[in-house]
Formats: sequence, C-alpha cells, structure tokens
Amino acid sequence: MGLAQMITEQSLSVDSLLTAEDVAERLRVSKDWVWDHSSRRLPYLPVIRMSDGALRYRASQIEEFVMERERVSRMHRRNR
Repeated sequence: MGLAQMITEQSLSVDSLLTAEDVAERLRVSKDWVWDHSSRRLPYLPVIRMSDGALRYRASQIEEFVMERERVSRMHRRNR
C-alpha cells in the first residue's frame, strides 16, 4: 500500500460529520447563513440531509468549500 492510499484511507476514517453550529463556528458566520447556503445554488455548502431532517457536513468538504471560495476571490481580484 502506497503512502497516498494510506493518507486517503486515514482521512476518510477521520472525516467527521459537523453540525450547522460547528460549521457556523468554523466559518465565523451565523447558523442562518449556513442553512441558507445549504439550500441555494451558489455558493453551495455540501450537506448531508439525515432522515430526521438534521443537516450534517463533512469536515473535508467544508475545507474544500473554503479553498474554492478563496480561489474564486483571487480570480475576481485579478480581473479588476
């Protein structure tokens, strides 16, 4: 097994599920902002809708969301 595969398997096993409150705290926004961005088109927070209606978020996907927003912000600054 290669290092990349070990890292991937390790990250999948520890990719915790976050609540809307956790995400709001991580992004320093309100829970309403998190809920709004969990149901809109863009920018869309990737969400897992549980059978009881609860929303959960993978920590890795929230980090990807942040990196993508950063990339888009840099592109907009270059185009000014």
